[in-house]
Amino acid sequence: MRRDLVSSLIAVVFITVVFGLAYPLAFTGVAQVLFPGKADGSRVTEDGKLVGSSLIAQEFAKHPPKPGTHGRKRHAVPDPRYFQPRPSQTGYDPSVTFFSNLGPNSKDERDEVKANLAGYLKLNQRYDPGLTTADVPVDAITQSGSGVDPHISQANAEIQAHRIAAVRHLPLSQVTSLISDNTDGRFLGLFGEPGVNVLELNLALDKEAPAG
Repeated sequence: MRRDLVSSLIAVVFITVVFGLAYPLAFTGVAQVLFPGKADGSRVTEDGKLVGSSLIAQEFAKHPPKPGTHGRKRHAVPDPRYFQPRPSQTGYDPSVTFFSNLGPNSKDERDEVKANLAGYLKLNQRYDPGLTTADVPVDAITQSGSGVDPHISQANAEIQAHRIAAVRHLPLSQVTSLISDNTDGRFLGLFGEPGVNVLELNLALDKEAPAG
């Protein structure tokens, strides 16, 4: 009995040290040497200040007081000076990544998509009068699986480019060039679709034409 207990204790200590300490530390060390940026969370800094992560979407919005609340509650209003990410169930909170999990037959899901579509058209249609419902890419009005996908489609970005060019008083060709510069290609050139990193694009945009 005692021998079994001692053997079990040694096994627990050994497994804890190897797989709980040595293994994670070894992989952390290798990652820091080979991929230091990714190992630290792909953090993005601007003028020495942390502004986000290239792996996590964030909100680019204004927050005026909600009517009738006397400033006690606030609601997000997209900032027209910036490209907007995909809708998020969690408000782009990386600590609770998930999506609504509603199916296509759900009335709540249909209502949410309709509301997202109306908001997208309201934000962009005045700068692109030819924009119709049929032109709106699916990623512009639906959530990603995590709720914090940092990318939007090229089609989505190109629609928003009309608004950005008008608000920032830039040639449309200059804005589309920035989109191209901040588009990630397919993984290994084969898998997935090209995606535009919204944070990196907005940072490049601010360098080109400060929002003021």
